[in-house]
Amino acid sequence: MTILRSGSASDVGRVRAVNEDLALESLTLFAVADGMGGHAGGEVASRTAIDALQQEFTRRPTVEGLIGAVRRANRSVWERSHRDIDLRGMGTTLTAAALVATDEGDRLVLANVGDSRTYRFHGGALTQLSKDHSVAEELFDRGELSAEEAAVHPHRHILTRALGVAPDVDVDVWQVEPEAGDRYLLCSDGLTNEVSTDRITGVLSSAADPQEAAQTLVRMANEHGGNDNVTVVVLDVVVGEDTTPGEAGAARGAVTALPSEGVGTVDEPPPPSLLSRFGSDAAGGVRSMTSRAASASARLGVNRRLTMGVLAFVMMLGALLAGGWGVVRWYVGSSYFVQLRHGQVTIYHGRLGGFLGMEPAVVDRTGIATAAVPPVELQRLDVGVQEPSLAAARQYVRNLRAEEAALQPAPTTTTTAPAAGG
Repeated sequence: MTILRSGSASDVGRVRAVNEDLALESLTLFAVADGMGGHAGGEVASRTAIDALQQEFTRRPTVEGLIGAVRRANRSVWERSHRDIDLRGMGTTLTAAALVATDEGDRLVLANVGDSRTYRFHGGALTQLSKDHSVAEELFDRGELSAEEAAVHPHRHILTRALGVAPDVDVDVWQVEPEAGDRYLLCSDGLTNEVSTDRITGVLSSAADPQEAAQTLVRMANEHGGNDNVTVVVLDVVVGEDTTPGEAGAARGAVTALPSEGVGTVDEPPPPSLLSRFGSDAAGGVRSMTSRAASASARLGVNRRLTMGVLAFVMMLGALLAGGWGVVRWYVGSSYFVQLRHGQVTIYHGRLGGFLGMEPAVVDRTGIATAAVPPVELQRLDVGVQEPSLAAARQYVRNLRAEEAALQPAPTTTTTAPAAGG
C-alpha cells in the first residue's frame, strides 16, 4: 500500500499579466501545465489539457490509461484551437505523475511533453527525471552544447514538442517504485529559470510539509525576478512499497523508461487497488479490513500467545486504513465546483462527477441562465469548473456576472431640445 501527501502553489510572477500555468492535485494524479498562445490561448490550453487529462485518467487509472490521457489532452487542445480562430496556435507543456496499481505492486508513472519538469529528491540528491523537449536540449544531446551553454542558450525556450500543436504527440513515460521518504517535484520553467538546483534542493531537504515547500519555491522564483508564471507541485511518498524478498537493494526505486507507441488505446479494466476492492463503499472496506484484522488477532489469542509485534501491526493497519478514509472524506469535502445544470449556473459542494459514492450537493442556484453566460465560458461550465473553496466558487460566479454586464450595450439617452421662443 502506498500513501502520498502533496502540496502546490502557483503565481503569475512579476512580469506577466495572466497566469497561463495550471496545477493538478488529486489522490492519485498530479500535474503541471504551462500554457502558451497569448493572453487567452495559453490559459485556455492549460485548462483544457488538465481537464481532459483528469477525466480520461479517472476513467482508466492504469499505466496505459495515463498515456492515453495525455494523448486525449493533446487532442482536446488541438480540437479547441481549431474551433476558435482566436485560439489558433495555442499549446501547453504537461508533466504528470500518477499512482497506479500494477501486477508488481504500486508504481508512480511519470509522463512528460515539453519543458516543464519532474524531479526526484532521493537520498539527499535532486535528479531531473524528465527531459526537456527544446531546441537547446536537442543541441546538447547532439554534443553541440555543454550543459552550461544549454542552460543560457537563447533558443532554450523554443519547444520541439508540446500539446496541441499537432493532432498526435509522442509522450515520454517512466515508472518508478514509490519509496517512503522520496519527494517528487513537478514544476513549470518559471521555477527552474529563476532558482538554481542547489537552492531547490535546499528547500526540498528542509521543508517538512509539501505545501510549505511549494509555497517557498514559488516565493523564491518571484524574489529572483519572477519573469514568468511559476507553478509547483511537491509530492511526498509517506508510505511506500515493501521490497520483494530477495530483491537487490540497487534495484529498489529504479526509474524505468516505458514505450508509449501503441499504448493507451486498449480499453481494459484497471488492476485492483486498495479502494477498488470495495467498490464505492470505501468506509465499509475500512471497517471490513479492520474487522478481519481483529478476528485474526482473536484466533491468534486462542491458539498461542499474541506477540506485541502482531498487535502493533494490527493497530497500525487499522489506523492507516481509518486515516486513509479520513483523507478521502477531506478530499471530497474541501472541494467545490461551478457547473451549468438545468439551464442555470449552479455551485456544488464535492468533486465533479462524485467520488467513491459521495455525490456532490447543491450549494447555490445562482439564477444565471445559460443565455447570460459569456460564450468563452460556456464549454468550461458544461464540464464544470473546480474551485478550492466556496469563496473561490462564489468569486467565479461574481466574475461571470461582471463579464455578462460588461457585454451588455450601454443604454441610450434621448435629449429633447427646448421649444423655440419659450
